Amino acid sequence: MNLKNQTDFQVSKERLVAAAKIRELSHEIVSHDIDPPIFNRISSFIDEITPEIVSSPRRSRPVEEMKRTAFLIEPRDGETTEHFPDCIVSGPANPMGVAAQGYRDKQEAVVKVALGEAFEGAPGRAHGGIVAALFDDTMGFVLNIMKTPAYTGNLSVKYLAPTPVKSEIEFRGRCVKKDGRKIYMTAEATSDGKTIATAEALFITVTSEKFHSGS
Repeated sequence: MNLKNQTDFQVSKERLVAAAKIRELSHEIVSHDIDPPIFNRISSFIDEITPEIVSSPRRSRPVEEMKRTAFLIEPRDGETTEHFPDCIVSGPANPMGVAAQGYRDKQEAVVKVALGEAFEGAPGRAHGGIVAALFDDTMGFVLNIMKTPAYTGNLSVKYLAPTPVKSEIEFRGRCVKKDGRKIYMTAEATSDGKTIATAEALFITVTSEKFHSGS
């Protein structure tokens, strides 16, 4: 599959690499018993580098361009995509995010991810809020396929089995009904061939002008 971002933002390779390394470090910190001197070294480096970052010019964040161009280009079948680089769920440039990868499979949206241990809720399983966010993003990709801007009106998740960490999970969603401004969707999450959660949602369509204005 060719990497395709519907909004095709310009994000430097260095930013993407740094974000990935920060995410990896966060998961390793959570999952290891670390000697205090190592934490002191991390803190000292952060204290050293933060003033340089803060003194850099303010960035025009890609989310602003996303609001202007989202839903204009329908992703082709099989193309991978993210909502925008800084997206907390699918954005590879967000150092605090999930960096899940989505793609189109005919009229369905598919998101695959292996959640790191920093997203653990109960022992050995991912936090339910992360699962809900992944469902919401998956259904957001369906809106991209439909080229229809909309906001989440209601999202209901049924947790059928523990959502594992460090194992691949597939989220798959689709539109099942349209009624005026209302769009109804369903989705499921599977891991190792087993359905671990399902979701239903209602989205309310808005005009492109309203969505792009962020109102």
